Amino acid sequence: MIDALIDRIRELNNPTAVGLDTSFDYLPENEKKRCKTLDDAGKAITEFNLTLIERIRKLVPAVKVQIAYYEMYGIAGLKAFESTLKAAKQSGLITIADCKRNDIGSTASCYSAAYLGSVKINDKEFTPFESDFLTVNGYLGSDGLKPFIADCEKRNKGIFALVKTSNPSSGELQDKKLDNGETLYENMARLVADCGHGLIGKYGYSDVGAVIGATHPAQAEKVRKEFPSLFFLIPGYGAQGGSADGLTVCFDGRGLGGIVNNSRGIICAYKNEIYKGLDFAQAAERAVIDMREALYSALKKAGKAN
Repeated sequence: MIDALIDRIRELNNPTAVGLDTSFDYLPENEKKRCKTLDDAGKAITEFNLTLIERIRKLVPAVKVQIAYYEMYGIAGLKAFESTLKAAKQSGLITIADCKRNDIGSTASCYSAAYLGSVKINDKEFTPFESDFLTVNGYLGSDGLKPFIADCEKRNKGIFALVKTSNPSSGELQDKKLDNGETLYENMARLVADCGHGLIGKYGYSDVGAVIGATHPAQAEKVRKEFPSLFFLIPGYGAQGGSADGLTVCFDGRGLGGIVNNSRGIICAYKNEIYKGLDFAQAAERAVIDMREALYSALKKAGKAN
């Protein structure tokens, strides 16, 4: 699956994932006023997302859908989550379910079945929230990753495991040094790279990738040098403070090796003075193009633009 993602990034010359982390509060005022119930909110969020998907599907290779923004609206929200993933897939976009699932053994297998594998009902198989990639939390150890990796291998899927997250306090734990002299995040990167060694594709990257925040360039640069097979999902761009220039260290000399997520900066772009006068879909399209140009310019300056 990582090869399919990189092929699409190269085709569009755009390593951007649009984060459809859609809160009800992000909707235009006229849409919010029509809603009276959770069901109304779920339908409005779905319509908002589908409009965005149609607008950006030929500009970006992937969307990332953060499940927390849907779970808080209950069953109506999960229906919106399901509909968003299906619509994105049908539009030719690669889908990343951002769920950060974390458990071991049979429970991890259940999580994997929901997003990467399948469940059997009598003689038929179903995947409730089928996705191309899933974010996972591997800090329970390798037995928390293996069920997901098994489905990656069996079904041509991928995962991104948390390594160095974008939040300001991540260093409280992840930057702590262990007895071997390495930090916790370096040990996590090594574990992820080792687990994904058998799933390396034609570009030299594994289906088992890493979440590396754009807000920590020094740590990202270290992981990129030490673990060249890890493909990065890079959150933290824009609203969280990550810049295009700062994240070039995440990419290799070919301009490959990562996909940069931007959520609010795109789906809420219509609220930005820069895009005044545009509706939410037009503003999102413009923001995607501006981000693509910013990333290309930064990679070119760093000598990494292909």
